Amino acid sequence: MLLHGFLPSLLEGAAITLAVALSSLAIAALLGLSGALAKLSRSRVARGVAATYTTLIRGVPDLVLMLLIFYGGQVAVNTVAPLLGHEDYIDIDPFLAGVLTIGFIFGAYLTEAFRGAFLAVPPGQREAGLAYGMSPRQVLWRITLPQMLRHALPGVSNNWLVLLKSTAIVSIIGLSDLMTRGQQAAGTTREPFSFYLAVALIYLVFTSLSELAFGWARRHLAIGVKEGEL
Repeated sequence: MLLHGFLPSLLEGAAITLAVALSSLAIAALLGLSGALAKLSRSRVARGVAATYTTLIRGVPDLVLMLLIFYGGQVAVNTVAPLLGHEDYIDIDPFLAGVLTIGFIFGAYLTEAFRGAFLAVPPGQREAGLAYGMSPRQVLWRITLPQMLRHALPGVSNNWLVLLKSTAIVSIIGLSDLMTRGQQAAGTTREPFSFYLAVALIYLVFTSLSELAFGWARRHLAIGVKEGEL
């Protein structure tokens, strides 16, 4: 029998891993866009907060942050809850903790990717939009953001591939993801090579399909753009 009947379990774990990755990317993109706008703003406070965020997050290992947010957050929640009248012990959901942690981590990296992409858009186009009578918000949504995405796509692609592989760390907080399912199957059958190889191949499928999707996106966003402007 293929993988001793553990293939369905691995596929279920793969679906959880993909859900963690996509949810984390959404949070990271939101934080990255906010951080980039903060770094480019005229506010010294906003720039300082964004710089502190990116410096701290990029300087601490992902594993340490995962353990700190999951276990430290659980302690904090159960310390505050009794003060608010909640007497039962609160368990933090591993899926939620994993998504928030990974999203928080990669938001720092996407901040720099988006900041560079914003700077790559010619400032004259923003000035032209303002001169045409658009509000700063309209210029942002109709002129700057669409062009910024084209410049940001390579950085987003690279960070997505790293994020996807980094989801393996959620196995340490008890989430039954692909890595956890592989470990359980390897321990049960005592065939670690077969199951870790299967896990690696599933990750390879995910990353290969991702590269195809980003390749299509790059071609789509490049429509109407001269080759020298790519």
